Amino acid sequence: MGGFAHRMLFRRLKSDYQLYLILLLPLTWLIAFKYAPMYGVQLAFKKFISTKGIWGSPWVGWDNFDKFFHSYLFERLVSNTLGISLYELVAGFPVPIIIALALHVTMRGLFRKTVQYTIYLPHFISTVVMVGIILQFLSPKIGIVNMALQWLGMEAVDFMGTPAYFKSIFVWSGIWQNAGWGTIIYLATLAGVDQSLHEAATVDGASRLRRVLHIDIPAIAPTMIVLLILQTGHIMNVGFEKVLLLQNPINLQASEVISTYVYKIGLASAAADFSFSTTIGLFNSAVNLVLLLIVNQIARKGSETSLW
Repeated sequence: MGGFAHRMLFRRLKSDYQLYLILLLPLTWLIAFKYAPMYGVQLAFKKFISTKGIWGSPWVGWDNFDKFFHSYLFERLVSNTLGISLYELVAGFPVPIIIALALHVTMRGLFRKTVQYTIYLPHFISTVVMVGIILQFLSPKIGIVNMALQWLGMEAVDFMGTPAYFKSIFVWSGIWQNAGWGTIIYLATLAGVDQSLHEAATVDGASRLRRVLHIDIPAIAPTMIVLLILQTGHIMNVGFEKVLLLQNPINLQASEVISTYVYKIGLASAAADFSFSTTIGLFNSAVNLVLLLIVNQIARKGSETSLW
């Protein structure tokens, strides 16, 4: 039986070798850039000495974690990271759904395509350019927002110099940039809804709002749940580049997050501490994994949709 199974496997590989060759490239990328770097995770439990390398560096156990948990920055980093992520999730998650429903229900033809292209375009603006636009718009002297405030008889506001405004600036600029792009998957799901359901509901006298509530939303509910689980699994991964570029010494109290702190102590510092930065990164990933497992379990118990 073993020889027969091997022959069948070889025959299948030979007949479909093109498909396996296509699979080889992403599989190689996954191993090289996702699994191979896990070799360095042991740095979180060592005191890295460059002359001794990763294997030769002495073990220190949980000392690096203890150092991070008792750091005066620990509460601020976790609070800022979770604060921005939860704000982004609560404010940003419903927006693509609302836009997709509005486009699907109320708009047709050329006007719909024009609106779609208009809201998609900001997604293709690079992070550096986006930050430049934000800084120009919110400049105390030449920014269009402050010019409008002064025209209304109000005083100019130093938005980027006020820590309380940082989260809102980061989150709402991100929603403006990415909400349109996020509607694509919902529009694709809505396009697959059986139109006979809408026709039957119309005959029964259902209003447009009722059709949205009882046909369209249930149709995209599984997609919403899956995307919510995935976003929750990245809740500790605040956009590093944008946060770093928007940071300044004045708003650092509200803008310093785990990813920027890891960059500063692990790469940007003259006395780079690779062990400590690896510890913080591992903590960040562990929290993401736990949240992903919890939310997936809740989704599986509360509905029939989950990642696994």
